Amino acid sequence: MTDFTKYIRSVPDFPKPGVLFYDITTLMKNPEGFRLALDELTSVVKAWEPSLILGIESRGFIFGAPLADRLHAGLVIARKPGKLPSRTVSSEYDLEYGKDSLEIHEDAIKPGDRVVIVDDLIATGGTLQAASHLVEELGGEVAGIAAVIDLSFLPWREKLSRYPVKYLVSYDSE
Repeated sequence: MTDFTKYIRSVPDFPKPGVLFYDITTLMKNPEGFRLALDELTSVVKAWEPSLILGIESRGFIFGAPLADRLHAGLVIARKPGKLPSRTVSSEYDLEYGKDSLEIHEDAIKPGDRVVIVDDLIATGGTLQAASHLVEELGGEVAGIAAVIDLSFLPWREKLSRYPVKYLVSYDSE
């Protein structure tokens, strides 16, 4: 497995003091690193045999679209409220200080669709849990969850314990 830490920049005190931010823009701008990340994600996701890839706004789109293309799967996007033009279903999740929600089109997923949810990073698991709820509400099956980065020091595992989860790199400290 590739050591992706060499492509990911660590930014101390962003977005606030005491937080160490893992910046994937340096991975994405590096042709070799980006290709390797997509190759490894493709290998993992292919085994789940998805009919759809669901990319979460916004960096999940960056990885979800090429995965869908490589795997001959459809692409569904989950967005913040009010961004999609047709009728939607939504799922709310907790933030550090409040709540937010994700929406997908109500006709985006059909019963029996095998959906892999893709995002850039797994932190608390709230966004991925909301996306999973949307898939299941529409009758789809969450075949797996894939991300580039896992923040293992944050409590996402309990929220997502029902699903296979794979990531490319794990950071174990703030």
